[in-house]
Amino acid sequence: MQAIEMAETQRRTHNPWMSSEQSSRVEINGHDLSIMEPTITDIVETELGEPQDQHDNSTTNSNLGIGERAFSAAGAAVLSAIIVNPLDVVKTRLQAQAAGVPYSHPLSNLIGRMAYFGPNTMFADLRCSPSCTRAGVHGTVSICPPDCFRYKGTLDVFNKIIRQEGFSRLWRGTNAGLALAVPTVGIYLPCYDIFRNWMEGIAAQYMPSATPYAPLFAGSLARSLACATCYPIELARTRMQAFKDTQIGKKPPGVFNTLLGVVSDVKGRNPQSSLQGYRVLWTGMGAQLARDVPFSGICWSTLEPIRRKLLGLVGEESNVATVLGANFSAGFFAGSLAAAATCPLDVAKTRRQIEKDPLRALRMTTRQTLMEVWRDGGMKGLFTGVGPRVGRAGPSVGIVVSFYEVVKYVLHNRYASS
Repeated sequence: MQAIEMAETQRRTHNPWMSSEQSSRVEINGHDLSIMEPTITDIVETELGEPQDQHDNSTTNSNLGIGERAFSAAGAAVLSAIIVNPLDVVKTRLQAQAAGVPYSHPLSNLIGRMAYFGPNTMFADLRCSPSCTRAGVHGTVSICPPDCFRYKGTLDVFNKIIRQEGFSRLWRGTNAGLALAVPTVGIYLPCYDIFRNWMEGIAAQYMPSATPYAPLFAGSLARSLACATCYPIELARTRMQAFKDTQIGKKPPGVFNTLLGVVSDVKGRNPQSSLQGYRVLWTGMGAQLARDVPFSGICWSTLEPIRRKLLGLVGEESNVATVLGANFSAGFFAGSLAAAATCPLDVAKTRRQIEKDPLRALRMTTRQTLMEVWRDGGMKGLFTGVGPRVGRAGPSVGIVVSFYEVVKYVLHNRYASS
């Protein structure tokens, strides 16, 4: 049965835009769609499928280098980072709250003195809900119970962030996300393409039965490389999203100042160890890899067959719209599944990244963190924030994959017509 499936796959991948062999040469066609080796590649090759056409397409595809792949990936990452950042903030807040981060208003300790201020003071807008008890000489100050500053779910986080901090706070950390997305995806997707094509070529030659596992291993390896390279920016983004601004009217710290604060905390406790101070910038990277490697493996091993199947239904009639739809649908489903499965590891990653004691953060392991989460909240604690995490990952993967593949498709057609 497996041999029949492989034969059918090979038949469909005769088209240079979709075949794995050509994809390795064609960064945009067959396999270069990196993410969709079978995507467009498999389909087009199948339907157009003459050997001579394949040769021409392969040559055309070979014109697409790693720079063009990286450009496609970076554009996809920027678009995704901007659109889904609010869900990332919500997910991080829920997980940070479960870890003990307080979200009471920074001026809550002044409640006893608020009665002295009038309606035109800065305190007039510090309310979490119109239903809260009113106080003050002019009745302009809300006295909010502690429950008003505790998040109860995804929609509640959205509501309270908008009321208490402003709508723009939902995009807190977007600058870090953009700074992270471009190099990360610029490394991740092109490397995934290259590793997958290389592994598929070796597997086809020496162990055909292992070919279906190439996306899993290629995705895991590419993700590990990207994660290690850009991790400090990820650390800064999580801390920027997790902690509430404590000073009214003061601009919150950016990526550089956030990282500087992390290093300063360590050096303040141990001035002699400068190496340890910089090592703290990679605190929690083990938890991130423990999350991202299985996420990538689950995502790609699920995405590839779904995309291949969807593109196979279209056949030679594939165009930009069908490529976009097939890749987004496959990416959405695969990303959602992978996000749900790896949520406990995401909780552990967040908890390690927001640890206020840098020395404890350096000593903690991912296993110890997971055990701590389990003791504190059980299964519910391990899946804290799973809703916004899944809601973020599905569209994010769908956007990145579809945008990346469409750009490659367009570039492929441009080279083919030149």
